Amino acid sequence: MTKANLVLADGTTFEGTAIGADGSTLGEAVFTTGMTGYQEVITDPSYCGQIVTMTSPHIGNTGVCMQDEEARSPALSGFVVHELSPLVSNWRSEQSLNDYLKANNIVGIANVDTRALTRHIRDHGAQMAALGTDSVETLHRRAQEAPPMSGQDLTSRVATSESYEWSEGSSEWRVSSAVESDLHVVAIDFGVKHNILRCLVDAGCRVTVVPPTSSAEEVLAHKPDGIFLSNGPGDPAAVTHAVALIKSLLGKRPIFGICLGHQLLSLALGCESFKLKFGHRGLNQPVKNLRTGRVEITTQNHGFAVRLDSLGPDCEATHIHLNDDTCQGIEHQTLDAFGVQFHPEAGAGPHDSRYLFDEFTAKMRASQAS
Repeated sequence: MTKANLVLADGTTFEGTAIGADGSTLGEAVFTTGMTGYQEVITDPSYCGQIVTMTSPHIGNTGVCMQDEEARSPALSGFVVHELSPLVSNWRSEQSLNDYLKANNIVGIANVDTRALTRHIRDHGAQMAALGTDSVETLHRRAQEAPPMSGQDLTSRVATSESYEWSEGSSEWRVSSAVESDLHVVAIDFGVKHNILRCLVDAGCRVTVVPPTSSAEEVLAHKPDGIFLSNGPGDPAAVTHAVALIKSLLGKRPIFGICLGHQLLSLALGCESFKLKFGHRGLNQPVKNLRTGRVEITTQNHGFAVRLDSLGPDCEATHIHLNDDTCQGIEHQTLDAFGVQFHPEAGAGPHDSRYLFDEFTAKMRASQAS
């Protein structure tokens, strides 16, 4: 067992044991509160540039199944657990978690007091950190010198560079996918999760995924019935090219955004974003639907949010987070555009909000009929 350290920019140090790949890494130290779904966390592109702490104390007991990956390869910077399971008990497992981390060059640390680490981040905020087997002094210096997450456009690190078609639905996961695909959606990829694309197919959509650098003319050349804006990493205010693209698409087709896509849509509509103290990450986040009064338990992964007081007169807030009353959804009254901060596709997590994909298809059908 090799000793390793996680050192935050403020100098707070957490000792543990090295797992995964050799070496050291840099990233923003954050935590996620789900008790399950660690593989989906590791492969969610929205975690690009972050060292992720699992608050659940026992991680790795179900191993890794390649069918459950949310992207072609992991993009997170590091992985922190309290206890890494030495055993795997899952008939679907193809690999142990530690072997998976090594194979994907992910530096990790185990035997960490993750409760103390989580409390520190909660009280002092998410901050840059360094993780590895180097000296504490070296790690601290690197953490202090690392650029903060604010101001970073990380979408190019996780998004596709070429367009492609997506046709896989959730039937592979023993969920019926019998809806005929008679709607065409162009999904602009800022770091899209595979399960979002599956849910679009389940809802009756033929899906074309395009790069985030696409022009409005290139998007519309596909003759879509609707345009989807995906999740992704980094600071939405830094992704200025995407905001400009969305502005040029508003009103031309129904638009639906999730997570970063929701933030970029909001910025294109004149709203403002800000950095949360420690973000919302996990699959147990409570959200209130302001139209129905219904509480939905949702999957979330973001460190920025849209300012509610920046919504213009034509923008309606549709959802709020019940922990801190932050904006969780908006809809424009005349431009046929809406977005949510949370992840209705789950992967992992509850399915309380999957109705939003049906709302998107309903908007596209209404647009076709008009």
